[in-house]
Amino acid sequence: GTFLPQRDYLPNGNQNFVFGFVSPPAGYNLETTATITRSIQEATRPLWATPDGPLDIDGQPVFERFFYVALEGRAFIGGKSADPDRAGDLVRIMQGPAFREPGTFAAVFQPSLFGRSVGGGRSINVDISGPDLQTLFDVGQDAFFRLNQVLPPQEQNRIRPLPALTMGAPEVRVLPDRVRLADNGLTARDLGQSIDAFNDGLRVAEITVDGKRVDLTLTGPDQGSGATQGIGSLPVVTRDGRIVPVDNLAQVELTSGPTQIRRIERARTVTMRVTPNATMPLQAAIEIVENDVIGPMQEAGLPPGVRLNVSGTADKLAQTWDELVVDLVLALIIVYLVMAVLFESFIYPLIIMLAVPVAAAGGVGGLLLLNAAGVQQPLDMLTMLGFVILVGIVVNNAILLVHQTLYNIREEGMDAAAAISLATQNRVRPIFMSTLTSVFGMAPLVLFPGAGSELYRGLGSVVLGGLAVSALLTMVIIPPMMSISVGLLEKPRRAKAVEAAAE
Repeated sequence: GTFLPQRDYLPNGNQNFVFGFVSPPAGYNLETTATITRSIQEATRPLWATPDGPLDIDGQPVFERFFYVALEGRAFIGGKSADPDRAGDLVRIMQGPAFREPGTFAAVFQPSLFGRSVGGGRSINVDISGPDLQTLFDVGQDAFFRLNQVLPPQEQNRIRPLPALTMGAPEVRVLPDRVRLADNGLTARDLGQSIDAFNDGLRVAEITVDGKRVDLTLTGPDQGSGATQGIGSLPVVTRDGRIVPVDNLAQVELTSGPTQIRRIERARTVTMRVTPNATMPLQAAIEIVENDVIGPMQEAGLPPGVRLNVSGTADKLAQTWDELVVDLVLALIIVYLVMAVLFESFIYPLIIMLAVPVAAAGGVGGLLLLNAAGVQQPLDMLTMLGFVILVGIVVNNAILLVHQTLYNIREEGMDAAAAISLATQNRVRPIFMSTLTSVFGMAPLVLFPGAGSELYRGLGSVVLGGLAVSALLTMVIIPPMMSISVGLLEKPRRAKAVEAAAE
């Protein structure tokens, strides 16, 4: 474990697509948000590709496509590189103009091939949960600044708060006056439903029309008021049939609120979504977040009822790692039991299984060599599969040696030392032939870079190193172990055979 690279979840891949979330200051309308995104578009326009133009201008890749989508309060931008291998360089080009707008925050990234949502391939969620929203925002801002210090955005780390850490969205609150409501025979629910009916409409039932289920919505007549102040004059019918305005039954306040309500396990939650840069393994980023952010915040003391939790791909990494360790143990058990049945012995399979730790050491060596060569290769889950694959492959060489030794003793009547020596001489050629063909067949996965090579490079290096080392050391380990055990195990068997023949 000491020599293993740090763990990662899944490789990002090199998808030729860059995507970004743009968050203008809360309360901006659609027209202003569109203006901001258009300014980002204009900043990238000099790098737009032309039919016969170059693939880069002043060392920067050009855009094959660029798009933006402006909505109220948020926007999306995206781009594709004319040179597929340089899509990642567009991140900085798109992010710079977004941050020039005062108060505007942008998170631009190259999505992972394995992300179930955009950018979901390798992210750490720091969930801050508690009862009071304003307290959560205060704790969230503290976490945000701490995260920016230990994982600076200048190094291509991304920290995105969900929702935005400001109570900046305009909000109209209607605070019922319970005494006046009671005087008019109304409840707060009646008041709320009346206001709903005059706004977006009140859904009262689901009905079937021409075989389709549709909502039956109760709406009031159009009051001709497009201003928020008009809510106070909406009519409410009392129990005795009188009509009174909302102002007489409640206090209407124009205030601000969150841009999004987020809950985890029914608790109000603010989340910091951290995506480390491509060169940092997820395990290293999790340790930084836990030791340098969450630990100090908990030591300093959190407000009552506030909890910090790490989730997202960090959770998946822990779960998948545990499952792969179980898979590895199961593979070892199954291979051992199959050989025990075939050899009708529990000892010979144990000797053969000695090839597995040797191969595992070779697999770790292959990873270390790859990293020493300057290729950043963490121990991601695809690479971990290489160790599971090795369990079934590397026992083959040992099986050949053990089987040939037993054949020489049982069928040819040779003594143990001669049987082991002859088996090793006879089997060394096929062992090295099969190993060399496997090694050279897998070498291109590791040695030759290309599109998608980062997906299988780690797995290839593990299997390559494991095969090469086990082929060499199996010839060194298995014959001595056989010389210790085969004489003891075969003497009783031979004695029984002699007795049976005498009878």
